[in-house]
Amino acid sequence: MNTFGRALNVSVFGQSHSKAIGCVIDDFPAGLAVDEMALAAFMARRAPGRGPWATKRSEGDVVRVLSGLNAEGRTTGAPLALVIENTDTRPQDYSAMGKVPRPGHADLVAWRRWGGDWDRSGGGQFSGRLTAPLCAAGALCLQWLADRGVRVAAHLAEVAGIEDEPFCARMLDLESKMRLEGQMDSLAESDFPVLSEAAGKEMRDAIEGAAREGDSVGGIVEVVATGVPADLGDPMALGVESEVSSALFGIPAVKGVEFGAGFSAARIRGSAHNDPYTLDARNEAVPAKNDAGGILGGITTGAPLVARVAIKPTSSIAMPQRSVDLEVMEETELKVRGRHDPCIAPRAVPVVEAVLGITIMDLMLRKSAYASPASSRMRTAR
Repeated sequence: MNTFGRALNVSVFGQSHSKAIGCVIDDFPAGLAVDEMALAAFMARRAPGRGPWATKRSEGDVVRVLSGLNAEGRTTGAPLALVIENTDTRPQDYSAMGKVPRPGHADLVAWRRWGGDWDRSGGGQFSGRLTAPLCAAGALCLQWLADRGVRVAAHLAEVAGIEDEPFCARMLDLESKMRLEGQMDSLAESDFPVLSEAAGKEMRDAIEGAAREGDSVGGIVEVVATGVPADLGDPMALGVESEVSSALFGIPAVKGVEFGAGFSAARIRGSAHNDPYTLDARNEAVPAKNDAGGILGGITTGAPLVARVAIKPTSSIAMPQRSVDLEVMEETELKVRGRHDPCIAPRAVPVVEAVLGITIMDLMLRKSAYASPASSRMRTAR
């Protein structure tokens, strides 16, 4: 199913080379004045053709809202239907690939399930192209969250083994909080989503080097959400880690998700990993640091929610690869044609932000106190 959320339901439709792609958002609350310029700016961050690290496919990614807004541009509570036209498709690039599955792609599993009827052009419904409507839905969710004091930002934590400066979200003192806000502000103005310009240059050089060799590289996206209310989520299967990671794994090319200290927690002692508590200005118990990543027992603590997402190297590469001709069941060599990103991770950054925004809004809507902007019961974490 191409559906995200429970209280907020986002259903994505379309294929890489279909006439259009889009989504339907059910149960989006009424009353949000949609900022169309902010929506367009968010879509531009994911759009192809922005640099040598991206595919040369040229798509405007203009979002058309078919329903769900009134004449004043405010959400009505009715289903929001969003459509994005596909204007630069080249299905002929995939005409020879119907019987030879591309390594790393879903071609073989799609052929096993649907036979020759599945749409292989550009990867069909498995394509990263379907992240465009996810970004459109997420952009609206992020606007709704911003009205409630929740802010989401992401950057390239790593590309081809080259590490960026991390978010300052593990310590919760005033200096760290101010530094984190500055980091988030700087990303809003960045063409290449990194915190260190030097690391960004090395990353771009590595991506371009792999592209010259007909190869690709992967990366890690780090995302943070501030102002997330405490007490969202539930234990075990409906925990926030479960909900967020399930949604993030819905992004094509995601191969791993970790929260807070993540896998590094396995290499340190409990005395180092545990988040001690302190009293804040309101005499409430709060974490003094944030190795938990803003979540304990599946429930948000009120500290920044921090996650890292592993993005695999682009599967479509120019180098010859081994495969099998499914028509005659013989091994063969395949050279993939078409236009592809030598590294998916830079364009995945806004997608990760969008999906986290959808999930946080969904979690908040499950608590009726957050459904209305006028609610006096809303409690926003510092």
